[in-house]
Amino acid sequence: MKLISNTLWLLCLTLLLTACNAGQMAEKRATCGMSEGNTMADKIERTDDEWREILTEEQYRILRQKGTERAFTGRYNDFKGDGVYVCSGCGQELFDSQTKYNSGSGWPSFWAPSDSGRIDEDSDMSLGMVRIEINCGRCGAHLGHRFDDGPDPTGQRYCVNSASLEFKKRDEDTTEGE
Repeated sequence: MKLISNTLWLLCLTLLLTACNAGQMAEKRATCGMSEGNTMADKIERTDDEWREILTEEQYRILRQKGTERAFTGRYNDFKGDGVYVCSGCGQELFDSQTKYNSGSGWPSFWAPSDSGRIDEDSDMSLGMVRIEINCGRCGAHLGHRFDDGPDPTGQRYCVNSASLEFKKRDEDTTEGE
């Protein structure tokens, strides 16, 4: 009888802790706008400490410090799924899988964003060249660069770090890899 009582107590404690942890993660995601789906919400501003808490070390390096992942190493470079790619910093929809193509560059490439208002562009003169940096229009996360050597119909190539993206299957609320 005591074994059953202890087992039930441990089960209740485990369920309680699991529910608390799930609630905290949902709160973190909601706080950074990730629960709002595909809508363009107000700009999101966080401190470095808040971003470090929300993002992985690699995501922080790329999204907040404008880093780049090595070519051909990102999880979405060869990925072929039907859905949308959202910002891994705030969950805003950025690209549709129907605009993704194999550019041979080693990074996921798209010929157009889902909505041009969701991408901010800045001049990037680092590394001794002039490029157009692309950032999430909601949270300012560094995504990659845009080049004018893409396919029709736009002639543009949005070259994006996989770490900047999460994939959502079409008509589902779950993100690939969660």
